Amino acid sequence: MTDKVTVFSEKSRLEAAFAQFNQVSGELIGAYQLLEEQVAVLNGKLAAANDELLRRAAENGALAERLSLLLESLPAGVIEIDRNDQVVMANPASMAMLPGLSEGACWPDLHCRLLRSAGADDTFEVQAGTSARRITIQQCVLPDGSLLLLHDVTHLHQLHAALSTQEKLASMGRMAASLAHQLRTPLATAMLYAANLQHAGLPDAERQRFSGKIVDRLRALEGLIQNMLGFVRTSTLTEPVSLAELFDELEAMLRPQCEARQLTLHCMRPSPMDVVLPGERKALLSSWVALAENALSHTPATGRLGLTLEINEGVLVFAVEDSGPGIADEIRARIFEPFFSGRVGGTGLGLAIVKKVADEMGGQVRVGRSRWEGARFEMHFNLPPSSRPDNA
Repeated sequence: MTDKVTVFSEKSRLEAAFAQFNQVSGELIGAYQLLEEQVAVLNGKLAAANDELLRRAAENGALAERLSLLLESLPAGVIEIDRNDQVVMANPASMAMLPGLSEGACWPDLHCRLLRSAGADDTFEVQAGTSARRITIQQCVLPDGSLLLLHDVTHLHQLHAALSTQEKLASMGRMAASLAHQLRTPLATAMLYAANLQHAGLPDAERQRFSGKIVDRLRALEGLIQNMLGFVRTSTLTEPVSLAELFDELEAMLRPQCEARQLTLHCMRPSPMDVVLPGERKALLSSWVALAENALSHTPATGRLGLTLEINEGVLVFAVEDSGPGIADEIRARIFEPFFSGRVGGTGLGLAIVKKVADEMGGQVRVGRSRWEGARFEMHFNLPPSSRPDNA
């Protein structure tokens, strides 16, 4: 009986173990099948990702090829420089603009050897054989270097030079025509008076009157010619000009004229004033006199005339103002043109000389309204630091 029970117990354990083995095997088979399914999904995703990478690589390759073709055919020069200032890439246009440019070259050395500044317009001059090119350079900073963009503006510069020459010739033509017109009137008048002197039996009193008229017309011609010479002459002399002395000299010249016409002259300048301005004294005084004479010619009797000399933040300001009618809007843009005058008998050179002197000395001329509702002209000059007073 005991043996039968023992055999039955062993059989039960074996059956239970086999059942458990079957269960575990089933679970393993299910897990393996699930794993196979996941592997299949991942393989599909990997294949899709590889296809996408291949597609993007092909697109990038095509884009790189198009970009390379673009750089090859681009008329502008393109140069890539690494953080060590070595040329990494240079397209054919840049190599044509800069003889001797090559990949691997040191850009600062090339810049010093090939490029020369061509003036205040931010262009560079490059000698290419017997001719010279003008180029502009723009720089774009990159994380690992920089990109340079070069433009050949030689033809544009030549066009600007030709246009400037044409404008100068046209201006000279207008000036010549205006000068001929200005000279013709006093010359014709003098010739008329001279013809009257040829009449037989002309009384001495008439002869003296005609002679005086001739002298007056000839003096007018001389003054016009002197103004013209002053306008076309280029000032090269630079000397320290005492502004206080110049201002006082102008005041001394104007005061008798103002008193004769019963004009009130207002003069204001810092005192003492030991500031000097580098320039040509005669030319600067002539420009100040021209402004004063212009104000006198437009100021009615018993009117007001003002002279002011001041320094604001290192800028010298000389101003002349009057109580005349002011400047009409329709002629304001032309008042500095040579031979343009808003009054009868004016030569049209006074204000042109003023602007020319200001330009030659690096200054500016400004026009506005005076405190008496007339005209106000200002000449502005930047004082060098050595000429500025301590409080300016």
